[in-house]
Amino acid sequence: MPRGADISPLSLLLGRVDAVADGASPADTVPSGFRSLDKLLGGGLRRGDLIVLGGDVGSGKSAFALAVALRVSQERHDTLFYSGEMLPDRVLERALAIEGRTRVDDLRRGTLDDVTRAGVGAAAVRLRDDLPIIERAPSGGVGAIAEEISALRGMKLVVVDGLHAMLLGVRESEEEAATAIRALKQLALDARVAVLVTAPLPELSARDDRRPVLDDFGAQGAVKERADVVLALFREGMYDSARGIEGATELLVRKNRNGGTGYVDLYFYAQWMRFEDMLDPDR
Repeated sequence: MPRGADISPLSLLLGRVDAVADGASPADTVPSGFRSLDKLLGGGLRRGDLIVLGGDVGSGKSAFALAVALRVSQERHDTLFYSGEMLPDRVLERALAIEGRTRVDDLRRGTLDDVTRAGVGAAAVRLRDDLPIIERAPSGGVGAIAEEISALRGMKLVVVDGLHAMLLGVRESEEEAATAIRALKQLALDARVAVLVTAPLPELSARDDRRPVLDDFGAQGAVKERADVVLALFREGMYDSARGIEGATELLVRKNRNGGTGYVDLYFYAQWMRFEDMLDPDR
């Protein structure tokens, strides 16, 4: 190709930069729907990246991961949500509770007042055509997910709720978790999708500062090394309910391969399993 030909990868990149400067969305970026997080990450989750979300048991990892999947889908980005612990209809119950601002138990029992019933009905209409594909995590692990993505085509975000669901051995181990992390990163690159996976961090309650750090993610350091973005949920009210900060949440960006770290303030409505951005609470 002649050196003067204006179709080089560098020229294409500069064209994308100019397009973004003129107001276009970055072609390789999938906004999470939480604006404070997207701002910190330079626009959102990037295709080809592995994003690991960790937190203590009960901190809301599954709820936040589902919220991201819902918001991404509502922006018409094709999304897959794999649950390692729930059947798809249970995930749908949670989705309706999040969007309808109601309790799952009230949905199951049908004990909704007229106002709440109207809100749930409106949420169902909003979700009807913009739901992520929701499935149980396949027993074949990352390889099975890769096959499904290849068959579906066009996916922008894949959420795996539960790293343990990717472990194929009878006895879970740090080595197997490391292997799964490396495979998920390779999947993100090969399929050009953003991959978000949740991971429990159960050893936090024994220390004074329970904010998760990179070393808490274990997996023989694979998360620290291979993940492009590492997020951690911290809800102080889980440990000290007397201070009146029950829903206050810090979403800590512990690693960001292509930018800075920091945190964003969220609020968690536990009764609805709903997270809201403190700077954009009505989204």
